Amino acid sequence: MSPTDSQKLKTLGLAVVNTELEAISALRARIDDTFVLACQLLLNCSGRIIVIGMGKSGHIGNKIAATFASTGSPAFFVHPGEASHGDMGMITPQDVVLALSNSGETSEILTILPLIKRLAVPLIALTGRPHSTLAKSADAHIDTSVAKEACPLGLAPTSSTTAALVMGDALAIALLEARGFTAEDFALSHPGGNLGRRLLLRVSDIMHTDDSIPRVSERALISDALVEMSNKGLGMTAVCSDAGDIVGVFTDGDLRRVLAQTVDVHITPIAKVMTTHCKTGHFNMLAAEILELMQRHKINALLIIDDDKKLIGAINMHDLLRAGVV
Repeated sequence: MSPTDSQKLKTLGLAVVNTELEAISALRARIDDTFVLACQLLLNCSGRIIVIGMGKSGHIGNKIAATFASTGSPAFFVHPGEASHGDMGMITPQDVVLALSNSGETSEILTILPLIKRLAVPLIALTGRPHSTLAKSADAHIDTSVAKEACPLGLAPTSSTTAALVMGDALAIALLEARGFTAEDFALSHPGGNLGRRLLLRVSDIMHTDDSIPRVSERALISDALVEMSNKGLGMTAVCSDAGDIVGVFTDGDLRRVLAQTVDVHITPIAKVMTTHCKTGHFNMLAAEILELMQRHKINALLIIDDDKKLIGAINMHDLLRAGVV
């Protein structure tokens, strides 16, 4: 490819971006009272938001429905062509319909308009023609018209679908804020994602418990602690009193310091070399909070306690890595 051809492709790509930027910029003036009315209709919906659209508008509608659903506004997409063949049963009087059609004259949508009206379902329309049939039939019409499509032929839906998508996002996020939707609420609808793991996973879900907790008596020798650390594989062991209280911890780092002093591990009590006043985590903390605590204090393992400060678990960095928190 010649340099001239390369430059031409860049120029064409930039023209598309600029055209679509202009289309989005024009939407600023359309965040008006009609937009507020649409939001109120959606907020007052006791059922679901039903998004409909044909062709490219349908693809955009699918994405808008998914955004609504993941941000606290239950929604799903209904294909208007299928609605004429039984899927109208998915729409109930408690719902709100959001219809997308750049022309406002999409035949498949116009066919089911009388049925939507018969159900007395609020209708919100996003069209590029304010005087179209769909726009005039809507309880709230939001103008998503564009000066021109980014397609040089003026045929392929490009700027118009981008404008509809952005307006759909504006509605969804306005509702999110109005509902007081939180990051934790978002995580509940995304439990498999990284955010879900960080905001939902608690240390009690992944910590080692019962016999998997490394622990030795405060009367134990260093050699006893080494055996326990080797068996449990967490890089540390708790040191506990006869009453079960944590009196210290012995870690791989402590071991390196001991060996540097040429201490005899077979005769030296662990109580002489353990770390006292050790850091602990609460079993109800988020795994992400435990990670932050470990990173802040530059430690790779942590003892976990309950409300009575009793040892009930242990966790290390490998556990957090396996859980996808890191």
